[in-house]
Amino acid sequence: MTTLAVIPARLGATRLPRKPLRLLGGLPLVVRVWERVAGMKVADRCVVATDSEEVAEVARRAGAECVTTSAAHPSGTDRVAEVAERAEYRGYDTIINVQGDEPFVAPAAVSGAADLVAGGHFPLGTAAAPAGDGVLGRPHVVKVVRADDGRALYFSRAGIPFLRESADAPLLAGVVRQHIGVYAYSRAALARWVALPQHPLEQIERLEQLRPLAAGIAMGVADVAEAPEPGIDTEDDLIRANAQWTNHIAGRS
Repeated sequence: MTTLAVIPARLGATRLPRKPLRLLGGLPLVVRVWERVAGMKVADRCVVATDSEEVAEVARRAGAECVTTSAAHPSGTDRVAEVAERAEYRGYDTIINVQGDEPFVAPAAVSGAADLVAGGHFPLGTAAAPAGDGVLGRPHVVKVVRADDGRALYFSRAGIPFLRESADAPLLAGVVRQHIGVYAYSRAALARWVALPQHPLEQIERLEQLRPLAAGIAMGVADVAEAPEPGIDTEDDLIRANAQWTNHIAGRS
């Protein structure tokens, strides 16, 4: 089995303008994410997919393989699918999607999602970690509820599962999971996903993974010991990430 990692990086983010080009530790964010994913050695090939020639030029200058894609894609998965269908990438069996704003994503999350697909356990894979205190009340943190076989039952920004009786609170520790935004796809499942129309649940929650779930495509959820730092969506996130980067570098010196 051969694996392709794709990093979708859209220039037109509204909450953090020009996000892929904003600096993290002195380098553009898209470069930091590419360095992270390529350094994991999880995939046989790693490529940045962007709708911007400016982003592509920055990525290539840093040494990354990069392709430009349509600006009309509604989600990162749709952008990844365009890349996977290009002639030079059609030979890869498993495709990984690591979002371009996740510079601290854990190797265990990426490899865990990929192994679920490459091993034939599920047509789609992702990852999650035990959620910390207060996560159920935070709409910016995506939660996932799993079935006993490890497949995702539902993803939501709302607090799931809902605690109806306070006496049952001890049960939450075993079932509350924080979603980690990486995806792995078999080639057939990826093609089926993007052939589906956007689903109302996807549009309501702004969660692309609800499209295949609503269509009955199984998505396995790999367990990761702890959640990474959140992705970078706002100016405050970028400030936090740069502080963490500085502390990380200082700790290695």
